[in-house]
Amino acid sequence: MGDWPLEHLFYIPAILLVGVALGFRLGAKAAREELAKRRRDRMR
Repeated sequence: MGDWPLEHLFYIPAILLVGVALGFRLGAKAAREELAKRRRDRMR
């Protein structure tokens, strides 16, 4: 496996956290849009 640079200890978790945050943000946006669509459809 070899010696990994110390940067990997911070870089890999940081990239994973960015991915989780981005996924949460996009998922929350999609959920809000879906709820708004259902409310509009129900009002008709």
